[in-house]
Order: sequence, then C-alpha cells, then structure tokens
Amino acid sequence: MTAVPGATSEERVPAVGDRGATHIEPRVVAKIAAQAAVEALRGEASGRWVPSRRSVPDTKVSLRRVPSRKKGGKSARSAAVHGEARVKISLDLGYPADVGAQCGAVRRRVVERVGELAGMEVPEVAIAVERLHSAQTGRPEGGRVR
Repeated sequence: MTAVPGATSEERVPAVGDRGATHIEPRVVAKIAAQAAVEALRGEASGRWVPSRRSVPDTKVSLRRVPSRKKGGKSARSAAVHGEARVKISLDLGYPADVGAQCGAVRRRVVERVGELAGMEVPEVAIAVERLHSAQTGRPEGGRVR
C-alpha cells in the first residue's frame, strides 16, 4: 500500500482484525472508582459527605480478565469488555444521614464510570463505612459525640 501525501493515518493503515490488547492496571481502575465515589457522594442529596484526611476514598480493586469469545471464527468481546473489576471502597460519611442511600449511589456511579472509562464490568462493589462524623464535632478528625 502506498502512502498518499496529506492522507490521515486512518487512510494509510489498512483495517485488519485484532491489533493487540489493552491492559489497564488495577491502580487506574481504583482511581476511576474513587473519583466516581466522590462524584456520587457530592451529588447525593440525602446526606453529606465528609472528606477525611485523605482527599479521595481508600479504594482497592481486583481484576479478572474475561476470555474473548469466538464468534464466526473471529475473536470478539461482548460490548468491548476487557475484564471484570471487583471494587472495595472505604468511606467516611456525615451523620445523621441515609447511609444506605449514599452507599447505593456510590455503587451505581462506580459501576457506571468504570464501565464507561475502562470498559470493564463491575459485578461487585463492597463499601466499608469506616467512620460517621457528626456536624457537632466540626471536623472529620474530631472526637466522639457525647
């Protein structure tokens, strides 16, 4: 194939089947999930999110590759899925608040954003609420409310 002067790279490279694989590190998926949790908590109207000393929630991710499926003799991935991500997020929340609603919002947002940005399914989002902080204490690092 000859290159045409002024042609874009799409015009010069012939289209062929699979060209390689994309590998996404667990830490990248963890950052996406942590940011999604922050987005969900900031947007959740039923309670207030209390950022702790760390700027984003502590997030751990385990990944599993989904084997490619054969379809018509060619390798194809269902809905461009590159694998599965199991996510665990530790949160500090404000009190009083609807903890269940906040956790549900986080789960939905994490599944949505990891799917959009990393192309992964998220079958499990485990949320650990580490601390509840009252407005009476005035700060996340504060003591107990008596």
